[in-house]
Amino acid sequence: MVVEFSIVKEADAQQIKELFVEGGWWNDENDKIEFFVESLIKSTFLFAVAKFEGRIVGMGRVLSEGISDAYIQDVVVLKDFRKQGIGGGIIKLLLKELLAKKISWIGLISVPGAENFYKEIGFEIMQDYTPFIYKKKDVT
Repeated sequence: MVVEFSIVKEADAQQIKELFVEGGWWNDENDKIEFFVESLIKSTFLFAVAKFEGRIVGMGRVLSEGISDAYIQDVVVLKDFRKQGIGGGIIKLLLKELLAKKISWIGLISVPGAENFYKEIGFEIMQDYTPFIYKKKDVT
């Protein structure tokens, strides 16, 4: 299987939506798919896709100020294409791009059970750090 990995500035909105649905991140209230995907890619430091026979089968993106720190997120591969090195290929492409830009701090938050996947690529668990999320609707 020949999979092409690339950094893109635009992508097919329906195919990206399919990946967001696969990842469990899609909000059905979001009816402006093209606007959402266009805005998402434009506001992302790096957006990588994996294509097989012209179809986007995986993606990942990086949030960064472009100087020192970067966060990899939204890495997902369609279920039928998993366990074939595509997720690793996406991560490695993003890492190469970040390192070429001299960005020295690269982090991510893994879903439980995927730790070994990231360790095999070279990531380490951040000891003494705990991720947080804000879920309130206001600030009190």
